[in-house]
Amino acid sequence: MIRALLNRGNLPAQMIAGFVVVVLLATLTIGLPAILLIRQQMDRQAWMLVEQGQRAAEAFCAAEQRDIISFATLIAERPTLNELLRQDDPRDLKDFLGSLQTAGGYDLILVCDASDRVVASTDESVPGQICSDDHSGGIYTTRAGEAPQVLMTAVHPVFQEEAIIGRVIIGTRMDHSYTTQMRAYSGLETTLLVDGEVAASSFDVELPVLSALDSQPVEPGTPGGITRSRFTLGDQPYYAGKLPLQCLGVTIEVALPVGENVGAQNRLVGLLVGEILVVAALGSILVIYIARRISQPLVNLAEQASGFSQGDLSTPIAVETEVREVALLAQALEDGRGNLLRTLTDLRREEAWSNHLLESIAEGIMTLDAHMRITFFSHGAERITGWSREEVLNRSCDDFFKPEEIDAPFSKAIPLPGLRRKFMVRLANERVASLSVSGARLSRAEAGEDLTAVVFRDVTETDLVHHLLGHFIANVVHEFRTPLAALNASIELLLDQYEPGERQDLVKGLQVSVTNLQTLVDNLLESASFEAGHFRVSPRPYDLSDLVSEAVRIMRPLLEKYGQQLLVKMPAALPLVKADPRRTVQVLVNLLSNASKYGPADIEIVLSVSIEEDFVRVRVVDRGPGIPPEQQENLFRRFVNPEARQANIKVGAGLGLSVVKAIVEAHGGGVGVENLRWGGTAFWFTIPIAMEI
Repeated sequence: MIRALLNRGNLPAQMIAGFVVVVLLATLTIGLPAILLIRQQMDRQAWMLVEQGQRAAEAFCAAEQRDIISFATLIAERPTLNELLRQDDPRDLKDFLGSLQTAGGYDLILVCDASDRVVASTDESVPGQICSDDHSGGIYTTRAGEAPQVLMTAVHPVFQEEAIIGRVIIGTRMDHSYTTQMRAYSGLETTLLVDGEVAASSFDVELPVLSALDSQPVEPGTPGGITRSRFTLGDQPYYAGKLPLQCLGVTIEVALPVGENVGAQNRLVGLLVGEILVVAALGSILVIYIARRISQPLVNLAEQASGFSQGDLSTPIAVETEVREVALLAQALEDGRGNLLRTLTDLRREEAWSNHLLESIAEGIMTLDAHMRITFFSHGAERITGWSREEVLNRSCDDFFKPEEIDAPFSKAIPLPGLRRKFMVRLANERVASLSVSGARLSRAEAGEDLTAVVFRDVTETDLVHHLLGHFIANVVHEFRTPLAALNASIELLLDQYEPGERQDLVKGLQVSVTNLQTLVDNLLESASFEAGHFRVSPRPYDLSDLVSEAVRIMRPLLEKYGQQLLVKMPAALPLVKADPRRTVQVLVNLLSNASKYGPADIEIVLSVSIEEDFVRVRVVDRGPGIPPEQQENLFRRFVNPEARQANIKVGAGLGLSVVKAIVEAHGGGVGVENLRWGGTAFWFTIPIAMEI
């Protein structure tokens, strides 16, 4: 019920429920320990009474046993009994025993002769075999019906001139009358058990009823053999304790009625529950009053605040209340309304500006949902593609953008965020255009979905210009290569004719200049082939040592000019590599040229070769100033030169490393750079090993 009240969302109901919970918790916290303490105390007192009753019953039995033993001794020593036994007169002996029974008040007086034969008895129901059973006193049990009959007996021999001529047996029946006397003595109901079977009881019920009682043990046996249990007879609960009588060999169970204790406990619980209900009722009335003072202004606030959801932010919030906290809440809502109104106005202004900005961008912009359907199409996209916004919205982008050169739909060809891709696409009116496309991921948290933003630009004319420029540069460079080759051959002839001296030095300087110019022309030619889309490599199995030797031959004049030494480290057994010889030599020349250009004069340059799994790694190490880490990322792009840290370093055209990267990657290898700890830079590239067929 309390949970239902809390779930209703009603403030008074929730406050009442909360108060009731607090009252219940407080009552349970304080009342339950008190009830448990009182119950434990009452139980302890009840069990103390049970123990006292057990001890009283035990004392009663012990006193009865002593009395019957004393009476048996007294009778056995009477001369009259001795004389009657000697005369063997059963009639007179029985009369004598009857007078003694009347005087002692016992149920049985029996005399046995020396041959264990019953001579006389005051109770003919007692079997005569009591003499022949070698009974020595204590408990004697017979069974006349369903329940056992129990006698408390005492036995004493009869002597005549120090010879035993018979025995006297005195007994009292331990029946309902006996247990009733024990109840009067101990104050508790008493039951006699023999071998666990009910023999007699002070309860005014049939013995089978007592035997069928469901007795529940309370705890294990206590010292002294006492065991505790509970049972209910009629409507009355009892605490019971069993005590074996060692002197008799029977068990006495005393039972204390505890109905009044249970009633007292129930009355205590009822009183506590009543107090809880009274306190809860009074508290609920108080809480209802307080809740109304709080809830009514809150209801007014809710009604005014509901206008927010309908877009009404112009109406001020005003609530009259004497509750300070509610007034503060109203003020906070009013401040929030004003801030929200200003924020919404700014957002609308920014949205209008963003829309205007998107419409003015020349590039095409569109967004795609998870199913690659177009959800936004800018005016720039309409101008580039020739399709209107109404034609493409909520339709798949693959229905309109059809790539020409790749075997995949447009949605699969969109590049990853941060990347750009260019391919030919068939647009409206069957027009084929070259589009430069980039993609990005947009997340709309309010809609719970991700969008793909696609920005594309028509670069058809730009690509055409690049191709024409590439063809033009390639033609111009090609015209340079023939005269440079002839000039280089003439210079080599002149070097062979001149003796060492000033003329030979001039020719060597001319040879270095021609070598540099040839390297520049080769790089320009490769760069032009990139632009024109004609760049290809023709790798075949080749000996790398021959390529290194050719590159060293080309670079020797330049190295000698600056007094630089080239140290080549190659393994003795070097496998063939799969390489384009001309372009691989060009890679080596470019790296050695950079090492010479950016390294100091009269220093050593190291070219080392190592084998790494399926590749051969070539490493060129110089002793230059090194390359700053922030410049290494763009180092292999065209027209990028590392920062010159020495005044005598000449900066090149910035084409060599970009050509190196393009040639190496076309071979299937990789390229990289790293600064050395002791100074200088190491450029490396890998080239695949030619697999044996």
